Order: sequence, then structure tokens, then C-alpha cells
Amino acid sequence: MAQSAVQPTAAPTAVPEKLPIGAIAPWAVFFGVLMLVLLYFVGAEQGATSLVSGEGVHEWVHDARHLLGFPCH
Repeated sequence: MAQSAVQPTAAPTAVPEKLPIGAIAPWAVFFGVLMLVLLYFVGAEQGATSLVSGEGVHEWVHDARHLLGFPCH
């Protein structure tokens, strides 16, 4: 039986670079506000709290209301 003379070497491991919280915070705030606006239009844009008159917004988000469990009928 032949023996190998080459010793196995350990592969270098990849270390992820740390991302500062200051770089993430503005994007987190932006997407948080965007999600709140979307939630408003899907869940509450109808009736007394309506920002847009008419039924246009209601018709655009009608299926999303049912999917998320908001009543609208």
C-alpha cells in the first residue's frame, strides 16, 4: 500500500465583514414606514379615515384585504 507524502492543508475560512448599524438604520426606517403606509392602504383606506375619495384604492387592494383577513363587505 502506497503512502501519500502530501499533507492535507486546511482551507481558509471566510469571515463575514461586520456591517455597522448606522448603515442599516436609515434603510430599516424607510422600509418600516413604507410597510406602515402599505398596511394603512390595505387595511384602513375606506370610510371615515379615507385619504383618497372614491372606491379606486379599495378596488386595487380588495384581494389583499381578504388575503390578510381584513373585512371589507
